[in-house]
Amino acid sequence: MGNIKNNVQKFGKFLSGMVMPNIGAFIAWGIITAFFIPSGWIPNETLGNLVDPMLKYLLPLLIGYTGGRVVGGDRGGVIGAISTSGVIVGSDIPMFIGAMVVGPISGFVIKKFDKYVEDKIPSGFEMLVNNFSVGILGVILAILSFLFIGPVITTLTGFLSIGVYTIINKGLLPFVSIFVEPAKILFLNNAINHGILGPIGLNQVQETGKSILFLLESNPGPGLGVILAYFIFSKGMVKQSAAGSAIIHLFGGIHEIYFPYILMNPMLILSVILGGFSGVLVFSLFSVGLVATPSPGSIFSILFLAAKGDALKILLGIIVSTIVSFVVSGFFIKRTSEEDLNKAKSGVGELKSNLNLQEYKAIDFSNINKIVFSCDAGMGSSAMGASKFRNRLKKEGIKIDVEYSSVDNIPRDTQIVVTHENLKDRVLNTNKNINVIGIQNFLNDPNIENLFKNILESGTKNEKFGNDPLNKENNKNQYDIFNENNIILNASVDTKEEAIEIVGRLLVKNGYVKEEYVSGMLRRESLVSTYIGMGVAIPHGENDVKSSIIRSGIVFMQVKDGVLFGDEKAYLIVGIAGVGDDHIRILSNLAEIIGDEENLKRLKESNNKKEILDIILRE
Repeated sequence: MGNIKNNVQKFGKFLSGMVMPNIGAFIAWGIITAFFIPSGWIPNETLGNLVDPMLKYLLPLLIGYTGGRVVGGDRGGVIGAISTSGVIVGSDIPMFIGAMVVGPISGFVIKKFDKYVEDKIPSGFEMLVNNFSVGILGVILAILSFLFIGPVITTLTGFLSIGVYTIINKGLLPFVSIFVEPAKILFLNNAINHGILGPIGLNQVQETGKSILFLLESNPGPGLGVILAYFIFSKGMVKQSAAGSAIIHLFGGIHEIYFPYILMNPMLILSVILGGFSGVLVFSLFSVGLVATPSPGSIFSILFLAAKGDALKILLGIIVSTIVSFVVSGFFIKRTSEEDLNKAKSGVGELKSNLNLQEYKAIDFSNINKIVFSCDAGMGSSAMGASKFRNRLKKEGIKIDVEYSSVDNIPRDTQIVVTHENLKDRVLNTNKNINVIGIQNFLNDPNIENLFKNILESGTKNEKFGNDPLNKENNKNQYDIFNENNIILNASVDTKEEAIEIVGRLLVKNGYVKEEYVSGMLRRESLVSTYIGMGVAIPHGENDVKSSIIRSGIVFMQVKDGVLFGDEKAYLIVGIAGVGDDHIRILSNLAEIIGDEENLKRLKESNNKKEILDIILRE
């Protein structure tokens, strides 16, 4: 079951990686549709002519290009767009599913071709081969898409559409919440939303001017009801975090923020199912819909994209779903004390620690050449953990290659992977013969200490170090990555979500990342805490939003009274956006500073940005 869930999660992330970079284009099309079609807010026949070409050509081509680029780089993007033109012309419906199929396939084909001809092209003919290979293979794939893939996708979409329309006509649409709401909690919503509901919804918009399907997953009511119930009926840390979470969820559209609240009390899954059911029931009774996918799922986005005359009815559905979810959640929360939750969390932690101690028995530490520290994105906590561990080995004269990576890109010659407990299954699913050590903290964890101790006792003395990202040749000007403009002193925040928003917005403001990276930082935090001990947290985006990083950057925020990250208070918040190894020297310095109480105290108490800069950028 775990393998199925992980595979669906990865598939959903892959689909999301094709759609999310182009969401602005979908919103632009939705705005034009909402305003200018005959049933729109201000009907205009001339401007309404933009609707069909954007829907049938622009949007599928963008998805095909992005899908090809994800798999095969820039050349994959170009050939993905060429192939997508084949499925577009070969069908009379918008080819979003077709683009999601042929784009990545085309990227894969050109990637394999490039690998096959590597080192075989005569000098001076590289550009000729590169250009003609994309052109020739693109033509072949476009023809295959036109003759075969397009018709198959058209037939498949037809069957799916018939199924959806049958559900709607039979009045059964509210029951879809039984599947959609749990899927959101398990992060499987991308596969459902982008793979099925989105494409069919766009077809409905073309036919009727709106689609209720866009409201199934984006309705903030069920999650809002859960958070408000925690705010009213719980105590302590959970109650304190709920107010900020509700604001971010409803107005910011970051639905992932309520997932941990349900994971703390799994019975609350009934709350969101019933809340979703009641909301969809109201939407169905009033026959309302949106003109495009609201992303993020903010109340502002939803109301802005509401079809003409539907806004108040949609708002009523959201309110009803919130009330239902709140009432059901309150019933369960009042029967679950915070003490019980803390005991449960403590017990799980002890169990995981005991299990991890067994993992070392099967590892031959005398023959270790490569260790990889791995997290979801491979740019923050794992990079710091690898840097600190590498330096400790160097001081002992032990020359093992210690690297860092995302869990989806672990090098094949890795022998030991150190990763967070929550990510172990993802590592094992794609790396069957690797020893995986689960931890809770990349900088200070008993299992990392056991690993270090076992390596010392084994007498490992390998001949050479692997690639060291701290080599100066691998580092750009550190002041481009971290400077006084990236520092906030004496901040006051109420929740970790607010803290992450602030450092994320500073990364955006200073030109390091695009807007969507901030949402990725919040989603990353909902999966695994970025608190690393000693009063320090290092929030950063998940792997899915790496493409929204413009250049490497690090921002620093000092929180005067601290802010809770789980059960611990963080006084220093270090926001990270990393491309390659540009930012690693700074993270390495920070990892060393965290182990130095005097410098750590100076960072927490200093009112001088230059002093903080000097401490962190020490050579």
